[in-house]
Amino acid sequence: MALANRAAGIKPSPTLAVDAKAKAMKAEGIDVVGFGAGEPDFDTPDNIKEAAIKAIRDGFTKYTPVPGTDELKKAIIAKLKTDNNLDYELPEVVVSTGAKHSLYNIAQALYGPGDEVIIPAPYWVSYPDQVILNDATPVIVQTKESESFVLTAEAFEKAVTKKTKALILNSPSNPTGLGYDKAALEGIAKVAVKHGIYVISDEIYEKIVYDGFKHISIASLGADIKALTLTVNGLSKSHAMTGWRLGYAAGPKDVIGAMTKIQSQSTSNTCSITQKAAVEALNGPQGFIGVMVAEFDKRRKYIVGRLNSIKGVSCPNPVGAFYAFPHVASYYGKSFNGKAIKNSSDMAAYLLDEAKVAVVSGDAFGADEYIRLSYATSMATIEKGLDRIEKALGALS
Repeated sequence: MALANRAAGIKPSPTLAVDAKAKAMKAEGIDVVGFGAGEPDFDTPDNIKEAAIKAIRDGFTKYTPVPGTDELKKAIIAKLKTDNNLDYELPEVVVSTGAKHSLYNIAQALYGPGDEVIIPAPYWVSYPDQVILNDATPVIVQTKESESFVLTAEAFEKAVTKKTKALILNSPSNPTGLGYDKAALEGIAKVAVKHGIYVISDEIYEKIVYDGFKHISIASLGADIKALTLTVNGLSKSHAMTGWRLGYAAGPKDVIGAMTKIQSQSTSNTCSITQKAAVEALNGPQGFIGVMVAEFDKRRKYIVGRLNSIKGVSCPNPVGAFYAFPHVASYYGKSFNGKAIKNSSDMAAYLLDEAKVAVVSGDAFGADEYIRLSYATSMATIEKGLDRIEKALGALS
């Protein structure tokens, strides 16, 4: 029996696939250094764990309202006001099973046949496939490293057609670690408002920033752009809660209402226990974040410095997230034991097979001249992995 066309038109998440392969090799006793997963290596803070344990003991284990409890939605609203200068009401917020789920629900609510969705490249791997799964067309707009991989207002305007429904924006970015300043966001907002284009603003890395970079929510730039913006966030990165699976979106009441209806027919509510933990994460002490970011910053400086010291490799300095995105195309055309490295997929396969280092190929992000390394791992692991990468690249001829 044939599968639906939507199933044939997409591919598995490359980042999850790399992480799964690395873990499988480790399970076989192979010493693999994993730079694949975008997952903080810090444990969830104890106060958040205790809130979850208390929820279990108190019997808070039943269904909740589909879009989340009022208690949690009020905590999210307070967070958005304090951190992002955004005002929302309860019907304008929905809690989902991770920020990825929030993004998918947005896609379900907004996109359809004939719609185009503009996605700046490099992009997070799931953006194009979520568009395809909802019968719309991803329009990939390449950005330049010389312009910090930022989509300019001019490039945005040029990509707009009568079919354009939305723009997906990610700042700080996965995979580049770079971000949009206020001037860049103002230019994008002007174009979006002019054409009535929704902006899907993925802000999951907003708390993980360096060198004084200031995260700004595009929806905060005025009432007109706010009316077109879906702000997406969660706790996976900021509070080391990847496995808890909780994200949220805030935006126009009609879109949030549609997302809630869609969620009611798919997953229903996010885990009740996770919701209680999330209330504590948002309302409780936030000092953990600074400690985690300070450690990421040390790793960032080391990994970028080491990569830039390798002949033929260049790596931009991230202002956020926990990824390095080095340019490695100078090695394309070289070979090892007669096997040529033609592209980023070949490079990632070579590093895994020969150096036992797991990275993600840049083609997964729409940037084939690059590879992505997550530095959400220990400094000792980073040092060992970079030693192996440097040796492996030196062996190519």
